[in-house]
Amino acid sequence: MRRMLILLAITVIVGITAPVSAQVPRVYGQGAAASGMGNAFAAQADNPSALHYNPAGMTQLRGIQLMGGLSLVGGTTEFRSPTGVTATGDHDGTVAWPGPGHGYLTANLQDLGLSSLGNVTVGIGITTPFGSVMRWSENSPLRTLTTFTALPLFDIKPTIAYQVTQDLSIGVGADIYTFASFFGEGHAELQSISPGGLVPAGGKLEFNGKGTAPGFNVGGLYTAIRNGAGQPVANLAVVYRSQATLHLDGVLLANGVKVQDATTTLVLPQVITGGIALWPVRDQAHEWKVELNVDYVGWKSVRGLDIHLGNGSVIPQPQNWKSTYAILVGTEYRWLQLERFPGWEISVRGGYTNQQTQVPDLTFNPGVPSADVHVISSGIGLICRENGSFLGLIPCGSLGVGPLKPKLVGLDLFYQAFLSEPRTISGVSGIRAPVNGRYDTTLHAGGLSVRVSF
Repeated sequence: MRRMLILLAITVIVGITAPVSAQVPRVYGQGAAASGMGNAFAAQADNPSALHYNPAGMTQLRGIQLMGGLSLVGGTTEFRSPTGVTATGDHDGTVAWPGPGHGYLTANLQDLGLSSLGNVTVGIGITTPFGSVMRWSENSPLRTLTTFTALPLFDIKPTIAYQVTQDLSIGVGADIYTFASFFGEGHAELQSISPGGLVPAGGKLEFNGKGTAPGFNVGGLYTAIRNGAGQPVANLAVVYRSQATLHLDGVLLANGVKVQDATTTLVLPQVITGGIALWPVRDQAHEWKVELNVDYVGWKSVRGLDIHLGNGSVIPQPQNWKSTYAILVGTEYRWLQLERFPGWEISVRGGYTNQQTQVPDLTFNPGVPSADVHVISSGIGLICRENGSFLGLIPCGSLGVGPLKPKLVGLDLFYQAFLSEPRTISGVSGIRAPVNGRYDTTLHAGGLSVRVSF
């Protein structure tokens, strides 16, 4: 009887729905400047977020540079069943919290006094490249599929880059995907409501688990054309991010009481990025860049997410996801010499991204209502160099502590609108039939990054 109870409970929470580990949307934005350009940044990669977008770009960074920032994401998904019943899902409130964050530190070894290693730049970063949070009402028609999902996963990235020649740089880094108690709940989580059976109808079910997985990334950056001043005007980039296998060890709860230990394995996909950046204008006063990136995301590696129980039983969970492409286009125009604001630079940015869904109808889950999406991006950047001043009163070069004075202080802001194409799920039968219906999702994101160079 206990074995039947365990199997039914697990089936309810992961057979009716995809398990929490299936809810793995890719978070593209890991820096406000790049986000303002639709995240088309692999072939520019000239600020500390190069650790994420293209580690080879770190060789363009002098001295010691710091960058940190946060994004806020909000919006809703409107659901309408074939019979006209409606429901609204959100990100556990007006905005998801905690929001995706990023932090980077880079150092050129020559500028640290190691002249023999002048072509080497090292760095470390913390990013959130995969993650989600979604809540539906416990009274919604989707309640037996999901009421809450969360994946507060982050990535620790020790990285090194080497300038092979004046025009060619390479970079390589580790990816350590993990969870922490200070970030969200500290584990992946899925909640739903029991539809009945051996587990009483209306009972609250929860699966949670956590783990750590290693991966790596490699990038190359090649300058094909330079202007008379030696500045790049045509760059080519390629970046490879490896697949990583994340084992989630956790428990199944019913009304807050442990039913059984449970584990599952999530494969984070490999990602291959190619990019080209062109500067139609690049002189002492102005710069105008346009960039195209194409991403291949190997979601086909997610073939199944079997659930392993503490008693040795296994519940198969086929997923059959498909690999996808994303097109990212971005532009930036910079004013480098402002007569009224000496020592300041201003940038305006824009971009467009097209992402394809990887989830077929049969394994669709409203915990993350995946659909083809169009992303419109905009942004602005402000840089104050050491000879500039804030409000004409405070020299930017005096903002440091003691003898440590910044050569540059920057602030980047961005806004993005995620316009998902309507998605209609049909033909799903059995206990997953409530998933059938139309889903309309609109999201908004905004955020900032602060940058300091010493």
